[in-house]
Amino acid sequence: MKFSRQTTLRSHATVTGVGVHSGLPVSLTLGPAPVDAGFIFVRAGLEGGDREVQATAQSVIATAFATVLGDGEGPLVSTAEHVLAALRGMGVDNAVIEIDGPEVPIMDGSAAAFIAAIDQAGIVNQPAQRRFIQVLKPISVKIGDSFGEIRPYANGFRAEVEIDFTNPVIGQQSYAFDLSPERFRREVGRARTFGLMGDVARLWSAGYALGASFDNTVVFDDERLLNTEGLRYADECARHKVLDVIGDLALAGLPLLGAYRSVRGGHKLNHAVLTALMADRSAWRVVEAETARRPRGHVEAGAGMVGGMVAPAYGPEMS
Repeated sequence: MKFSRQTTLRSHATVTGVGVHSGLPVSLTLGPAPVDAGFIFVRAGLEGGDREVQATAQSVIATAFATVLGDGEGPLVSTAEHVLAALRGMGVDNAVIEIDGPEVPIMDGSAAAFIAAIDQAGIVNQPAQRRFIQVLKPISVKIGDSFGEIRPYANGFRAEVEIDFTNPVIGQQSYAFDLSPERFRREVGRARTFGLMGDVARLWSAGYALGASFDNTVVFDDERLLNTEGLRYADECARHKVLDVIGDLALAGLPLLGAYRSVRGGHKLNHAVLTALMADRSAWRVVEAETARRPRGHVEAGAGMVGGMVAPAYGPEMS
């Protein structure tokens, strides 16, 4: 199995559903993209024609309750994190994500439907070396009682998440996760978004959660879980936060080689840490993975490429 080449999707696959915040019906199609394209959202059905937005940190225009991407004319795609997590988690480097509404469909609240779409489309190698952003030194951000840090890590990408809710049913949870497609599929991809029943009225008044239901959200009150089918994992809330981390940090534009720690975090913190990392050109460099390990060449931090990086934490299940 080779992990050194870039990948894209073999064909197209479509999912349909509703937006968890907008409540509007939406269709999303995943498809192939050229080498070095990264993840590109194409917002269809707009007056004046389709508009594209690159899934990068620079395209983030809001992080309240979801990650929203847009351009100079305004927002284009909301709740981008779950489909981005599926693509990054399953080892896809380049993909076009066409969407005909303002928000990625929530599906069951996890990335499971997007994983299934990737399986349906298939993953293929491309004739170019995979590139990574290698973290060279720790970068940290504190926002109120939330703390986030990304630091060097020799074994691919690692996420360490700690949550601490005053709600006694959720309480304190933590989850640590070294990314691979197999582990993403098994341990994180099915973890659903969650919320508190007491927050529903506030969210509705603010124009959020209009499409939320027990079919796509894990809901708690002060005494119990309200979903009759129960949890998929005992620590499903912490695992879903890991899912969000993977999706939000996919906005680096390339897979990361580093370890990310989040304490009481969310989309705003994830974006702040990624922005701080990218702003410090001494804190990262772009490296290129190759099939055969070879001695590293010289490269300046924050620019250029170097051979010899082999990162088996990334790559599809394929020969």
